[in-house]
Amino acid sequence: MNLDLSDILMVTTLVIIAALFWRAHGIRERALVYTRKYCEREQVEFLDETVGLVKLTLQRDGNDKLRVTRIYRFEFTVTGGERYQGHTIVMGGIVQRVDLPPHRYTPPPERLH
Repeated sequence: MNLDLSDILMVTTLVIIAALFWRAHGIRERALVYTRKYCEREQVEFLDETVGLVKLTLQRDGNDKLRVTRIYRFEFTVTGGERYQGHTIVMGGIVQRVDLPPHRYTPPPERLH
């Protein structure tokens, strides 16, 4: 079996594409876990248990290095009747923050002693 340069190039390209897909999947999973924990901490209900990529861009970080930035959208509710859209921002594979828009606040029920 003889491999020529085009075969090697095609295999290398496929390996690179698979590695990029695997990395993107890992970053999305990290954003999902972080978003779920953030919603628990803020006492809002994370709906559909998913985040969806809405924007992929290049931005400079605090050290002026160019980083791939992903913005994921998710939905949450406070009252159970109204759905709100939040965003999770990931730069260079690290979750930077979760943004929740202004939403109705429902205090937890009072406990009777």
